[in-house]
Amino acid sequence: MSLIVSVSGIRGTIGGYEGKNLTPLDLVKFASAYSIWLKKYNTNPTIVIGRDGRLSGLMVSDLIVSTMIAMGVNVIDVGLSTTPSVEMQVILKNLDGGIILTASHNPREWNALKLLNNKGEFLSSEDGKEILSIKEAENYNYSPIDNLGKVTIDSDSIRDHINSILNLELVSVEKIRQRQFHIIADVINSTGAIALPMLFESLNCSYELINEELSGNFAHNPEPLEANLVELIEKSKSADLGIAVDPDVDRLALVDENGNYFGEEYTLVCVSDYVLSKNSGNTVSNLSSSRALKDLTESYFQNYYASAVGEAHVVKKMKEVNAVIGGEGNGGVIYPPLHYGRDSLVGIALLLSLMAESNLPLSKLKEKYSKYEMYKDKIQLDENINYNNIVDLLTNEYVDENIDLTDGMKIDFKDSWVQLRKSNTEPIIRIYSEAKSLEEAKKLVLDIKKIISKQ
Repeated sequence: MSLIVSVSGIRGTIGGYEGKNLTPLDLVKFASAYSIWLKKYNTNPTIVIGRDGRLSGLMVSDLIVSTMIAMGVNVIDVGLSTTPSVEMQVILKNLDGGIILTASHNPREWNALKLLNNKGEFLSSEDGKEILSIKEAENYNYSPIDNLGKVTIDSDSIRDHINSILNLELVSVEKIRQRQFHIIADVINSTGAIALPMLFESLNCSYELINEELSGNFAHNPEPLEANLVELIEKSKSADLGIAVDPDVDRLALVDENGNYFGEEYTLVCVSDYVLSKNSGNTVSNLSSSRALKDLTESYFQNYYASAVGEAHVVKKMKEVNAVIGGEGNGGVIYPPLHYGRDSLVGIALLLSLMAESNLPLSKLKEKYSKYEMYKDKIQLDENINYNNIVDLLTNEYVDENIDLTDGMKIDFKDSWVQLRKSNTEPIIRIYSEAKSLEEAKKLVLDIKKIISKQ
């Protein structure tokens, strides 16, 4: 069905043919290539590996661990975990790298290898290209018996991660505990079912979980969008807030106390409001994220910067401008004092700190921010769809508008924008728009699709 290699990792559907899907042979080859890359920097490297709750997780993990051992790489296997928890292990244990086995928001038949460097960050595009070239050369030299790697089992990755969050200066642990928030959380049949209760209990929050069976059989489309969160939206009316995470717990979406979808886009805005109220500095999000963060940042007389889509690109820009907070509009919060990775758990802790200190519910917080509506659509890629032709067509159509080709194609209007870009994780072209009303945002996308249909 599909195999996709990008800065977001190596992602594909389980089963099928080598090179076209994420098969055992593909997994072994990519793991071998990553091992060779690691040994360029340390002849005796140690990495961490963890997985989300997917049905294929254990099978994929066993293959990867065995391959790394055969290549002479030591492995700390943390088992079921979250993406940010695995990233934190690299930092806390001073490791040479890490692998997270998750296809994030993709459906159950997908899995992926997300590769980390020695800083617990996603690999750069240059490093990713190097590993791909190693894989394509297929010149693997496996270790003799005396040089095999060793495996260590460690089940404390999530607890270690949460302890680090609780020790952050801006996390108001005692004030949150005093508020005794009641939270409804959709953990979508994955490792959020482990991580969120640990965090809530540490902060004296009562909670109810939805889709808490850690089975990998996702009860709904696992992307935390409004259309997929019907039960959470209804149940949040009896709580202080609702929280939705994706299967690997790096994306965070919110529902307010009235059952209104607060949204992914405003997660970063809200958390940034709290951070900027404490620390002056720059902010970063990607080109597909809401203008609301730019408006908020400028209200604090600070500078906002945009990067290409993809965590690695956001992190690079954050370091360049020394951002105090950043992330992606899909609910990905990156807080540098903890680590440079999207992290739902630190996002929750900072959000609850804001709510506890301001004594404002989510609904009142959202009233503070610029009001935009975003509309998201997609076009399935096939042999009849030529992306370059689409760009040429739209460039001619919107010749008088501000067009940015940094990441896909973004057309900026006075009070709105629309962006097209090839997905890094699925065989689709994403079309996002934002305007002052949902009707206007939808119209922007429909206009674009009408023009594309002429190709």
